[in-house]
Amino acid sequence: MNSLLSVGKLFDLTHTIAAPFLEKLTYPWQALPDIGKWICELGKQLPPEEYEQRGETIWVSRSATVFASAYLAGPVIIGPGTEVRHGAFVRGNALVGAGCVVGNSTELKNVILFDQVQVPHYNYVGDSMLGFQSHMGAGSITSNVKSDKSLVVVRAGGTQTETGLKKFGAILGDHVEIGCNSVLNPGTVVGRSSHVYPLSMVRGYVPENSIYKCAGEIAQKLEYYP
Repeated sequence: MNSLLSVGKLFDLTHTIAAPFLEKLTYPWQALPDIGKWICELGKQLPPEEYEQRGETIWVSRSATVFASAYLAGPVIIGPGTEVRHGAFVRGNALVGAGCVVGNSTELKNVILFDQVQVPHYNYVGDSMLGFQSHMGAGSITSNVKSDKSLVVVRAGGTQTETGLKKFGAILGDHVEIGCNSVLNPGTVVGRSSHVYPLSMVRGYVPENSIYKCAGEIAQKLEYYP
């Protein structure tokens, strides 16, 4: 086991309704094959006075705002106080937490967004998990399939961890900031409180509390936000 990549190292599970699902796992990407199934099980337990069921497998908090032009395909849960804005495309298997922003022309597919995540402008987030208060700048995306279609391997701390997954985008720890127009390549893991410069192409593991400037140049941040 590589502890740098563990669920407990990357996330505070008090900030997601998915905690009972995730706390049983070693690595966060182990959740990806079962997100849709778990949403369906959880959705049936949501209190109807708090969540409106808009389709067989679509549950939307009554305090959430979903623009008429947004598209929701189940299984999906939209949490309290979240905004799903104009032209958003939620393709299914999406668990969106409380106080999130899913913005203009943003596409979500097979994802878990912790509370207060912002993907506000022209983002693609697929087969990924975004931690509490993480933010993706305009135009930044997760690339979730390797060009040769081989299985994704995560490289961190001098080790390689097999995922067994063909589709796996990125894992962002709590409080991560991704700069505009950046690409997170398959199997990218960004540790808590780290920042990625705009126009970056990121691959592999970015340690917590770091600033990713470019490949091979990662600086330690002077301040730390746990």
